[in-house]
Amino acid sequence: MDKIIISPSPHAHSGDTIKRNMYGVIIALIPAFLASLYFFGLGALIVTGTSVASCLLFEYLIQKFLFKRVPTISDGSALITGILLAFNLPSNLPVWIIIIGALVAIGIGKMSFGGIGNNIFNPALVGRVFLLISFPVQMTMWPKPFETAKMWFFNGLDKTLADAVTGPTPLGILQNSGADAVHNSNYADYILGFMGGSIGEISAIAILIGGLFLLWKKIITWHIPVSFILTSFIFAGILWFINPAKFADPFFHILTGGLMLGAIFMATDMVTSPMTIKGMLLFGFGCGLITILIRSFGAYPEGVSFAILIMNAFVPLINKGFKPKRFGEAAVNG
Repeated sequence: MDKIIISPSPHAHSGDTIKRNMYGVIIALIPAFLASLYFFGLGALIVTGTSVASCLLFEYLIQKFLFKRVPTISDGSALITGILLAFNLPSNLPVWIIIIGALVAIGIGKMSFGGIGNNIFNPALVGRVFLLISFPVQMTMWPKPFETAKMWFFNGLDKTLADAVTGPTPLGILQNSGADAVHNSNYADYILGFMGGSIGEISAIAILIGGLFLLWKKIITWHIPVSFILTSFIFAGILWFINPAKFADPFFHILTGGLMLGAIFMATDMVTSPMTIKGMLLFGFGCGLITILIRSFGAYPEGVSFAILIMNAFVPLINKGFKPKRFGEAAVNG
């Protein structure tokens, strides 16, 4: 008798395939990538290229020589991990640190659990958090957008990544100088991308365009991004209303840092997010709440990566708590 073998999640419940969805996400990331090239120039290209190539190489080597199975790097998952890892890094990060981050993301965050469909945590965020803890100085030197790109354009390849003109991020200014220093922020700059930060998180409009594409292609649903962003907005608004001299307004929190990128592209990872609608809403709520808690009261100015990883750990419990009833169960029990 032949056995029915069910592959690991994610499972596609339509004519779509995992590979098609993965490449759909890659297409959705193109606007943010183009924005990173515009604002950070060659530095963004080097970081992204190094991260992608390293992730593909490490997944190939681990599958072929450790797992002794046919490599599946063409499915797009390692490519997405490489892009998202790069999008969470500054554009002047040394190449050797990027390679270490890719090894951690693929080797520890993904392949140590058995590969796609088995990992508990978002691999790109595992790599990013590891680098933030291990190399805090290099990971918090933020090149200024556009000025750095001009430097590369006018000076050519004789400039190194270390020559980038750096400055604080809006969240860094908030933590170090208080809310008064960001009350007169130009939100148009934040929407377009004229602020310091990781290469893929600075342009809210570019990220939103990619998110709308994902929704249009039904690769993601609205539940996690909306609950994540709305919770962050409401909680930040409450704190701002209580003490506007200490806390920034909610629009500032939504448009700065990695909140938009995290809510749309990383919290919605189909492997590490809940399966049910109620579970997705709870997951997004937890991500938003933890993000603002860390930003407002924690030691780090940014909390998106930590929030998503913490909620990733709760996904099995959320799935169990919001498990849908089996077909016919209500009739039997009734």
